Amino acid sequence: MALDEAALDRLFQTARTHNSWQHRPVTDKDVRRIYELCKWGPTTANTNPARFVFIRSKPAKERLRPHLAAGNVDKTMAAPCTVIVAWDAHFYDKLPQLFPGRDLRAGYVGKDAHVAETAFRNSSLQGAYMMLAARALGFDCGPMSGFDKAGVDQEFFVEEGWKSNLLCNIGYGVEKDLFPRNPRLAFDEACLDL
Repeated sequence: MALDEAALDRLFQTARTHNSWQHRPVTDKDVRRIYELCKWGPTTANTNPARFVFIRSKPAKERLRPHLAAGNVDKTMAAPCTVIVAWDAHFYDKLPQLFPGRDLRAGYVGKDAHVAETAFRNSSLQGAYMMLAARALGFDCGPMSGFDKAGVDQEFFVEEGWKSNLLCNIGYGVEKDLFPRNPRLAFDEACLDL
């Protein structure tokens, strides 16, 4: 059954990247609901390498501040929630739990390039699922890649060994500060139908 036009608009057609935020919190219940939806999106062999850090407290935001590109500081500090979407370089240790039917773990151990490629690709997918889950629950999103990855990893992930992929502000956006919508490629410019 297809979603109705209002749902498609909310998820895709009229959804925008927000830069300004209302002073409304994103609660503990909200971040759990976002994760509980996004975790069901497909990944390679159910690897689920993404790790999500929901930053909502002022002290945690201050830890993030020095690693943000200049143009991302104000909007990130004002957002009620900033998510670091990261990937776990040891995601394969969870494969006996996530893919119990076969021993897939052995295919990743000691294969750093394969691990990094799989983890980056699938954590990117999971970041997109997280944004769609947030939008489906009524939130607006502001994804960003303008940050010092090495700095964020050093600040937040020394013990876990995770690697940051992208950031995404989540909250209730302010419409007046949206940039004009940029065009997208037409089907014939972006697709082959063979």
